[in-house]
Amino acid sequence: MTVQDSRRAPGELARDLPASDDPAAAERATLAAPLDLTDLSRRRNAPGRRAGLRRARWLLRGLLPVGLVIAWQWSTSSGLVPPTTLASPKSVLEAARDLIADGELQTALRVSAGRALTGLVIGAGIGVAAGLVAGLWKLGEELVDSTLQMLRTVPFIALIPLFVVWFGIGDTPKIVLIAVACVFPVYLNTFAGVRGVDRRLIEVGQVFGLSRTRMITRLVLPNALPSVLVGIRYAMGISLLALVAAEQINASSGLGALVMNASNQIRTDIVIVGVVVYALLGLLVDLVVRLLERLLLPWRPTIVKS
Repeated sequence: MTVQDSRRAPGELARDLPASDDPAAAERATLAAPLDLTDLSRRRNAPGRRAGLRRARWLLRGLLPVGLVIAWQWSTSSGLVPPTTLASPKSVLEAARDLIADGELQTALRVSAGRALTGLVIGAGIGVAAGLVAGLWKLGEELVDSTLQMLRTVPFIALIPLFVVWFGIGDTPKIVLIAVACVFPVYLNTFAGVRGVDRRLIEVGQVFGLSRTRMITRLVLPNALPSVLVGIRYAMGISLLALVAAEQINASSGLGALVMNASNQIRTDIVIVGVVVYALLGLLVDLVVRLLERLLLPWRPTIVKS
């Protein structure tokens, strides 16, 4: 062994030794080899393992819903819960099939989605505009913030009788109610996003001689956009809550009217269909906002691994 060999790690020497017929010597050479952590990490993160973990997560997520459906079916089929109180899963599926075959569910869904989307667009537009005015100018904050902070403490459901008096019993009071409910989360998050822009970015813009307009469009708005999208995400959820509340009163069409008519006829199967559709709408809304965040904010860092 040379002096250069004596400076090498034991594992390297073990790998370079000639093969021996002695099993004990071979075992000692194997144990002397260093542990390759990189190789272990590669094995741990292999595609097959990741796919298995994803399947396991989906199975875990489905355990509770499947268990609840099984308990629901057992309680109704055994007579523990009468059908007038809670319809069985089979009855709910049959009711959904009949509503889809008649086109009644699609029509109601289209009407309700139109109301929610119209109110959301109006409310989000007002919220973003008010948040920019209050966030960019001190005078705007004095004019807008205190009034909106006071109004946001009023439950939007309490405004329904007033809106019916003002706008009648058509679609207008429902859309206005949804818009009012959506203004405040968008305003608060837009205001916080504008005021939360790093001051150093503004100083960099001043060094490069950017005008106030270009500074707002190139620096302030892109950095406030994540907060604005969070506000829109909250507003989308609130729009569904406001939609449910608005359609319970004097609604002749939409999901709310469908549910109320079924409730008057003690059709719990149709009522549950409406509730499930509302829940699926909420899930769809959340997925849409997540997709918008990925499309509009590809540069945003995240600690979550895909």
